[in-house]
Amino acid sequence: MVEITFKQYILNSSNSLFNENHSLAIRIWHWTFFAVILSSLVTVLFASTLFKTRPNIPMVQAQIEENGGTVTHDQAKAVAHEYNDKLWDLHTWVGYGLCFLLFSRIIIEVSNSKEEKLKNKIKKALAISNMDLVEKNDKRHYLLAKYGYLFFYIIILIMAITGLGLAFEDVPFLKEIHRNIKQVHSFFQYLAYFYMLSHLIGVIRADITKNKGIVSQMINGKKL
Repeated sequence: MVEITFKQYILNSSNSLFNENHSLAIRIWHWTFFAVILSSLVTVLFASTLFKTRPNIPMVQAQIEENGGTVTHDQAKAVAHEYNDKLWDLHTWVGYGLCFLLFSRIIIEVSNSKEEKLKNKIKKALAISNMDLVEKNDKRHYLLAKYGYLFFYIIILIMAITGLGLAFEDVPFLKEIHRNIKQVHSFFQYLAYFYMLSHLIGVIRADITKNKGIVSQMINGKKL
């Protein structure tokens, strides 16, 4: 039944496979998620570079001495470390927002129309694999995109779980595996950033070539 419906969709439309409906809830979630994950990236970038503790210790000492004060190395380290801690605290709150968005995405998936459910889009992706009326490159691209979404949600779920494990590190059993949790979180964090960069490049490339309008669809929700 899914295959017949999807064949009719392709035959009756001059649009590409990527010309799909996007509900208001999905569009709001998409752009909110983009802002949150970008905030997460910025806090990690700043905390790991500009506000990293060790390189800023000499700067703190120099600034205090230029203004007639004196400070020990440990005191300067404490000041520099405080700014670094504030950024990581902000990163933790951004992580809470990410967990909320992940939970809300599950609710959206359950309440969405049948056409817009991710599981049905994956079924459609599988259905086109045997359709001769769809170009081979379009098949591969469409399948890759849908499986990419599923892979990305798995990455975000792992990030959310490990992030909560780091946020509640004082829990005894979590403290024992803190290092392992941190390593897993860091690894999947960079996978998420890599996917987002690839997704952004791919969407822009598609929009300016054969799939024009897919960016505007995610803004206004209208199929072209």
